[in-house]
Amino acid sequence: MRATGDNAQMIRAQGADDQLMVILGLALANFLVAASGALLAQYQGFADAQMGIGMVVWGLASVIIGEALVGTNRLGFAIAGSVMGSILFRLLVAIALRWGLNPNDLKLITALFVFLALILPKALDALKVRQRRLARA
Repeated sequence: MRATGDNAQMIRAQGADDQLMVILGLALANFLVAASGALLAQYQGFADAQMGIGMVVWGLASVIIGEALVGTNRLGFAIAGSVMGSILFRLLVAIALRWGLNPNDLKLITALFVFLALILPKALDALKVRQRRLARA
């Protein structure tokens, strides 16, 4: 399944059904989403159509922050980075709320965290390259 995501044409050349892998990946993802929604509804005792709004953004932010922390594409490190990113993201939101920021502004705050997670690693890499160039000169 991972190889299909990397290069579907190569998988077809190997004789595997790339469309089947895509369908299996989507089925697995939908199963995990449905199972987590069912567990949440069971835990809370009710279900609402507005319950999942924003969870995709939170999950994406957690993955982006974790990827920025770890900085590698190896599977084990990527999973650990996602868990660390999730913990860090929740911690940042809790700190923002503890400081007395308005909960209605939470979307803005989370957008700023995601923006910083996207920009900060590239800025740090550029800074390191610049320092290396200055050290050589």
